[in-house]
Amino acid sequence: MTNSVFIATSLDGYIADRNNGIDWLHSYPNPDDCDGGFADFMERIDGLVMGRNTFELVKSFEGEWPYSKPVFVLSHSMTKIPDGYEGKVEFIKGELREIVQQLDQRGFKRLYIDGGVTIQNFLKEDLIDEMVITTVPIILGGGIPLFGALDTPRRFKHIQSQSIMGALVQSHYRRESLPD
Repeated sequence: MTNSVFIATSLDGYIADRNNGIDWLHSYPNPDDCDGGFADFMERIDGLVMGRNTFELVKSFEGEWPYSKPVFVLSHSMTKIPDGYEGKVEFIKGELREIVQQLDQRGFKRLYIDGGVTIQNFLKEDLIDEMVITTVPIILGGGIPLFGALDTPRRFKHIQSQSIMGALVQSHYRRESLPD
């Protein structure tokens, strides 16, 4: 099983601004409609795990539901799938290690982990295997951070970095074990 993150941050490490907005992600011209490798990444995954707040944000986007893969929404408060999302999302709850094990048993071997709190919680449980982080050269000065406090360090190996659209930097990391 591999749990992966594919996300963009500001230079100061935020994934959303103080108003939970992400408009700043589109602050650089993209005349060729470059997706930064997102389509290729999505081809490699079996399903997505996201938090309720991220689900609500994605639901608010104009247009069609953007995912063709199963989406598992972590929520203790939502019990009914909203109209129009039947067959697209499933609510799950419980301990993260148990959820990952259950999804693995159901055949989901490569999960895309999305959403600030969800990523932070997966990192706390040492359940993130790889991260692709695209840095947008903007300083937000506050908002929702990508990373939070951890009890112990998590070490990742840098695989590669590349410039995208002449403005963004995308870096790929894989988890490494810390020495005992």
